[in-house]
Amino acid sequence: MKGLTEKDLGKFKLVGNIDAFRKRFVFQVTEINLQENDYFSRLYLYDGRKVKPFTSGKKDSNPRFSPNGKLIAFTSKRNKESKEAELYIIPTDGGEARLLTKFKYGIKNLRFTEDGKGIAVVTPIDVERKKDDVHLIKEIPFWFNGVGWVYGKRSVVYLVDVETGRKKRLTPKNLDVSQIRFHNGKLYFIAQEDRERKPMVSDLYVLEGRKAKRLTPGEWSVSDFIPLDDGTFILKANTRERGIPTNTHIYHYNPETAQLRKLTAKLDRSAYNSLNSDVRGSQRAELAFKDGWVYYVATDGPRASLFRVNLEGKIERVIDGDRSVESFAIGDYIAFTAQDAVTPLELYVLRDGKEKKLTDFNGWINEYELSKPEHFKVKASDGVEIDAWIMKPVNFEPGKKYPAVLEIHGGPKTAYGYSFMHEFHVLTAKGFVVIFSNPRGSDGYGEEFADIREHYGERDYQDLMEVVDEALKRFDFIDAERLGVTGGSYGGFMTNWIVGHTKRFKAAVTQRSISNWVSFFGTTDIGYFFAPDQIGGDPWSGEAYWEKSPLKYAPNVETPLLIIHSMEDYRCWLPEALQFYTALKYLGKTVELALFPGENHDLSRSGKPKHRVKRLELITGWMERWLKE
Repeated sequence: MKGLTEKDLGKFKLVGNIDAFRKRFVFQVTEINLQENDYFSRLYLYDGRKVKPFTSGKKDSNPRFSPNGKLIAFTSKRNKESKEAELYIIPTDGGEARLLTKFKYGIKNLRFTEDGKGIAVVTPIDVERKKDDVHLIKEIPFWFNGVGWVYGKRSVVYLVDVETGRKKRLTPKNLDVSQIRFHNGKLYFIAQEDRERKPMVSDLYVLEGRKAKRLTPGEWSVSDFIPLDDGTFILKANTRERGIPTNTHIYHYNPETAQLRKLTAKLDRSAYNSLNSDVRGSQRAELAFKDGWVYYVATDGPRASLFRVNLEGKIERVIDGDRSVESFAIGDYIAFTAQDAVTPLELYVLRDGKEKKLTDFNGWINEYELSKPEHFKVKASDGVEIDAWIMKPVNFEPGKKYPAVLEIHGGPKTAYGYSFMHEFHVLTAKGFVVIFSNPRGSDGYGEEFADIREHYGERDYQDLMEVVDEALKRFDFIDAERLGVTGGSYGGFMTNWIVGHTKRFKAAVTQRSISNWVSFFGTTDIGYFFAPDQIGGDPWSGEAYWEKSPLKYAPNVETPLLIIHSMEDYRCWLPEALQFYTALKYLGKTVELALFPGENHDLSRSGKPKHRVKRLELITGWMERWLKE
């Protein structure tokens, strides 16, 4: 059997964005089309008996049932001239989809009103009108990765009449809205009020008349909520005691008494999916409340599972196993999408305690030989256990020595685990061993494990080197003289750090990386709050920003390095790549620079399909050049 290639990316179907009404479930399937260099999505419907195609548009997504289940609202770019997704509705029993309205900057979220007569839409608007093509900027952040310029814009809620398509703005222009829900005739929503001075704070609001009333104290990061009949709320929130490493939990909140009670206190885990995957697509995993239980996804070590918790704080696992639960919805029973390390996304249902797989969109994978990750534990030098995995090359031959590539995840508060990584399978198909792990800083192991603030390049670096040491000790088929390393974002920072601090690797590929914390602070969308939280202080409060910058250690680099960067990456902006490349070239080092036009920080996950293939070819080509030839 053959192994996966770079171009097999075009065979994956990305299943997600489920919504439920009783026994029916509507969901989105996205195709990665290499020939047209684009993504195409359509909606499918499960009626309780079988799955069938529901819409025929090439760009249909984000479905929502009406309260009576008779209509489905969705967004689409059906018209060739459509630059942004537009709002459509279609009868659930079939018929023609009808364009309801469109918005200048597209649609970020939508939800029916309780009577089904309206649809609330979250859409960006211009708070200040531009008079010409000059960017007169008065605030930070001024741009955002994957979006572009955001200064002078806020996302607001419009109410759209289902019959006429007429719309009116509901929320004030000073609030930047994300999540919305209706309850007992009122609109509740989450919004940011001050992105500049409180960039990590988002609050719960209620619309009273034409005014928005804040219900939370302006200190937490609230990401989802459920209003209860007694006037209290279920919150998914991060209370930020430890800054960014703080876990997001499920809380019960009473705005009248300001009492906040952590329901998930017994599980020191983040209430969202942190696992890495490069074939995930759009997923919706909103909180659900049924029969006194709150349902949510959480990352527990290398697994992302569906949990539920009641108001007494009792926690139960609903769907677990060595896999990643991605999207879910609850009607008469539970539908969910999931993947694991050798099985791409499919749709499943859990009914009366029995699980059933409903789709086989990625059944083609069975024609390929895949390397299944083998788990091993590494006892770090300070006594803490680290989860690590190794993937043998496809067509592995005992007694033969193989080159190995260490993969480092981004974040750092994300994790590797039982989710599908196309990149890893491409490397194993080309004869490489792949080593990956969850060092300190990773999510899924508790806040203390994740908290490496002000200590980048220390314990995290040691963990990674000790993982490699243990892999070499356990697996004698790894050639210690042919080791490569690669990673993106924080993993790119760490790749840069590694090549400046050790010569054990013979090839390295750094992607969407950070090389200089001073420039990162001032040029990126999150730099002005991420760097103070993670590195400590600011560029003027000491030497930490320079001491923790890989650029400082450029003279030490001996490893041949390929730098991959997107030209519209506003998370780790282009100068991070340019200055590291220039420094290494100036110093006479072996380095090459690959720049991807029109791409952002998410190149490996949602970039143009041909660019994603090219990126994989560059990585494998660099490793083959320096570890094989």
